[in-house]
Amino acid sequence: MVFLHYLHRAMSLPGFFIICMLHSIVAITCGALMVFYTKEVSVLGHGYEITSKLQGSTPHDQLLIQTSESFSGLLLFTIGFVLFMVAFVKERDFQSFFAKGCVLLHVSMAIWRISFEGKVEDLGHEWLRQALGDIMLALSWVFLLAYSWREKYD
Repeated sequence: MVFLHYLHRAMSLPGFFIICMLHSIVAITCGALMVFYTKEVSVLGHGYEITSKLQGSTPHDQLLIQTSESFSGLLLFTIGFVLFMVAFVKERDFQSFFAKGCVLLHVSMAIWRISFEGKVEDLGHEWLRQALGDIMLALSWVFLLAYSWREKYD
C-alpha cells in the first residue's frame, strides 16, 4: 500500500513537460528579442505611432526606457529558463503546485492589465488583447490540472 502511494507521487502529470517546454520556448524567444531588438519588438507589439510616444522625449528618458525594457526582456528570458528546468521535475505534487502558481500568476497579470494598463491612454486599446492572452496562458495550466484531477479521481 505504501509503495503505491510513493509510485503515485513519482508519476508525472501528463502534458506537464510539453506545456512547460512550450511556455519556456515562447518566454526565452520573446525575452531574447526584447533584450536585443527592443525598439523592433515594441513596434511589432504596439505599432509605430504608439512606440514613438512611449520612447520618451529626452535622450535620458529614452535611455531609461530602453534599459527598463531590456531588463524586462532579461527577466522574461530567465523565467523561460526556469520553466525549462522545471519541465524535468517528475514529482506530481510539485507539478500540481507549480501549475496552480502559474494559473495564479497569469490571472493576476490579466487583472493588473485590466486595472492599470486600461487607464494608460496610449495603451488603451491593447490591454484587452494582452489580458486575453494572459487568460489563455492560464487556461493551458487549468486544463492540465483538470485532466490530472479527472485521471486521479476516475
